[in-house]
Amino acid sequence: MKRIFDLVFSSIGLSIFTPIILIACLGIYYQDKHSPFYIAKRTGKNGKSFNMIKLRSMIINAEKNKVDSTSANDPRITKIGKIIRKLKLDELSQLFNVFIGEMSLVGPRPNVKRETDLYTEVEKNLLKVQPGITDFASIIFSDESDILKDFADPDIVYNQLIRPWKSRLGLFYIKNQSLKIDVLIILFTIVSIFSRKISLILVNKTLKKLNAPEDLCKISLRKVQLKPLPPPGSNVIVETREI
Repeated sequence: MKRIFDLVFSSIGLSIFTPIILIACLGIYYQDKHSPFYIAKRTGKNGKSFNMIKLRSMIINAEKNKVDSTSANDPRITKIGKIIRKLKLDELSQLFNVFIGEMSLVGPRPNVKRETDLYTEVEKNLLKVQPGITDFASIIFSDESDILKDFADPDIVYNQLIRPWKSRLGLFYIKNQSLKIDVLIILFTIVSIFSRKISLILVNKTLKKLNAPEDLCKISLRKVQLKPLPPPGSNVIVETREI
């Protein structure tokens, strides 16, 4: 049923948003005369690598500096890229990945291999399902780039402040996933474009109804300051990405 849901609604999404994607592509190409698409290697279900299609919001060859986490003031982001990222237009092209079955509309966000290689045994359960365009964590941490702003090493900060919560939220989603939850998450994601505050309240209420752990419910409102924590399945805070 989930695959049928993804196929039907990705088709509808593509028919609606393709004109917007094309306009964005023209803007990106006009800026530097290079391809408007960025093909990002990501780790998918069962650890299989796939090409995630994104609208390019950064300079050409931005990935060569091997920084995977993007802060709001990342110098690699282009002028039009800032607009694309703010409006989440770079995510729309991933509907193609959903249509061909490499991703789902809702599921844990796909990560680069450098990050999934760091997964604990508990976190590896995130790779047992199709990665998604959005999930609980995507809404709660929609300000990820702002969190990482001004840090010298955004990748380490991501692993300390965001990854522990994202992984736990992803694991909680997998345990409780249903078409009803998927529809709610999609609706909350749309709401977040217009009002992040309301979307967080809606997510919080949903997590409470699903009997989520108290700390997950609390963090969903994003009123508490983030602090370094170990990822699920470990008692050690990440200090390096060297394996």
